[in-house]
Amino acid sequence: MDYYNEIKEKILQNEIYDKAKDYSKDRNEVKVYFEIGKLLSDAGKEYGKNIVKQYSENLMIEVGKKYNETTLRRIRQFYEKFSNKKWSMLWTKLCWSHYCEVLSLKKINAMRY
Repeated sequence: MDYYNEIKEKILQNEIYDKAKDYSKDRNEVKVYFEIGKLLSDAGKEYGKNIVKQYSENLMIEVGKKYNETTLRRIRQFYEKFSNKKWSMLWTKLCWSHYCEVLSLKKINAMRY
């Protein structure tokens, strides 16, 4: 029995599984944030721009500090930037941290690049 190769094979299989799981997790996070962004955008139209601040105050208490006003505004901005048909396929390709970087760009051509 070749223990080394069997151990190596198990390690490699685990690494592949972790990468696939991470990709799936990242993709789901982007999808969920896109959906949340739509809800925030719609709520803002109905209740006014201050709704993000109110929601963030409640969410930070009930869910965690991660969902502060800045994060919710970024999520809404993500939806508003990528909701049109030209971008719709793109938003499933990157992870959330990539989108945070893209959203900081001011020029649309830089964003497309």
